[in-house]
Amino acid sequence: MSGSSPDLSLFSLAGRTAFVTGASRGLGLQMAKALARAGADLVITARAADSLAGPRAELESFGRRVTPVALDLTSETSIRTAAAAAIAAGPIDVLVNNAGCNVRKPAADVTWDDWNTVLDTNLRGTFFMSQAIGRHMADRGRGRIITIGSITSVFGFGGLAPYTASRGGIRQLTMSLADAFGPQGITVNCLAPGWFRTAQNDVMYRDEAWVKSITDRTPLKRPGQAGDLDGAVVFLASDASAFVTGQTLLVDGGFTTGSTRAVPSSPA
Repeated sequence: MSGSSPDLSLFSLAGRTAFVTGASRGLGLQMAKALARAGADLVITARAADSLAGPRAELESFGRRVTPVALDLTSETSIRTAAAAAIAAGPIDVLVNNAGCNVRKPAADVTWDDWNTVLDTNLRGTFFMSQAIGRHMADRGRGRIITIGSITSVFGFGGLAPYTASRGGIRQLTMSLADAFGPQGITVNCLAPGWFRTAQNDVMYRDEAWVKSITDRTPLKRPGQAGDLDGAVVFLASDASAFVTGQTLLVDGGFTTGSTRAVPSSPA
């Protein structure tokens, strides 16, 4: 049987720079490492710039240039300042809107401030960060914007009302931005992880019954592990996804396949 081999250079990020928000730990740092392995230089952010010293050293061990930038997604001034600092260091080819937060409470107990904190960070912050970097990308005629959703972009869970609203909004925002930025050569896609253990949700994973319910509900019979997002984020950041835009890629072990098994509630 004859045929040509796939062009794996499509997945290379050599000579490109990726801006990853919330990269001091967890999935943000994991995705930054995947992009670095694929050849990208990095701009990484956190609320406190001093928390980026360790991640910077780890990413530089891959032989990459790494620029740390302080960023508070609830502040318009901070977003503009961070974007300007990143662009001043060199052209930005990829934006990964990873930074976010959550408040776990029964819907009846969610306060006005709880709602604003989550929506302002996750949804409003993603939009204005995408706008700031998107303008820069439009001037260059190309770019990749990756928003971060979750299984709650398509599934509802009790105790996560503000979070699910923000992630559902990000899915819709992704499609809107894809339509708006497409003529400028920019793709916009949503990477939506399933259940991954992070510092933000560690309390949930201390509940063995809840972890078992998640595992039972997932066709691949396990939660997400370090590295499970690597291929997806590199794909969406690279030329391999040049004709993919406005899409939500769920990396959830099949959790959202629509099984009739009971859906677990989020523990308090």
